[in-house]
Parts: sequence; C-alpha cells; structure tokens
Amino acid sequence: MGIFSRKSRSKSSSQASGTGSKEAQAATVTHLKTFIAGHPGCEAFIEPPTRVTQTTMVVVADTGEWTRRKVPDPVAARKLATQLGIPAFDVNLSGYPSRMREWNEAHRKGL
Repeated sequence: MGIFSRKSRSKSSSQASGTGSKEAQAATVTHLKTFIAGHPGCEAFIEPPTRVTQTTMVVVADTGEWTRRKVPDPVAARKLATQLGIPAFDVNLSGYPSRMREWNEAHRKGL
C-alpha cells in the first residue's frame, strides 16, 4: 500500500478516480524529492485540513524557502516525511519556523 492510498477506498472509487490521482501523487513525491535534494536542512510542517483545503505539508529549507503540497491526511504526511528522510512537525503545535517568515518578507520586498 502506498503513502497516498486509503484502506477504505473501494474498487469503484479507485477506478473512478483514474490515473490522474496516481499521476498527481507521483508528481507530489517527485516535486518534494527535487526540492529537498536542492535545499539543505529541510523540515516538514503538517497543516491540518480546513473547510476549504485538505491536509497539506509545507517543506521548509534552512534558507527559509518553502513549498506546499496537498496530502491525504496527517498520517500520510508523516509517512512521506519519513520516506523523504526529513523530520515532520504538527504546525499547530510548533508553528512555522521564523526562517520561513523571514524568507517571505525578504522576497515580498524584492530583496
């Protein structure tokens, strides 16, 4: 069973979702692997679902540069972080790292 799979998924629902879902999952993993390979000191911050978004995982590098991708749930996010070899934190407990805010501020100003 893959990181993005769900035990409760029936055959009809997995067939209805088609390969687009699998392609999106593969694209997410590829994107995160590429980001981590090019940015030292990455950590994952798991964001809970809201009324308008599903669970997401933000990967933040030592420099503060970051990327965000959708994940099925917090358990899948933690498994993915483990697979990628980076620590994972619950953003509701840890907050975002200051280096992420500093990077955002510097790039918002165009520095």
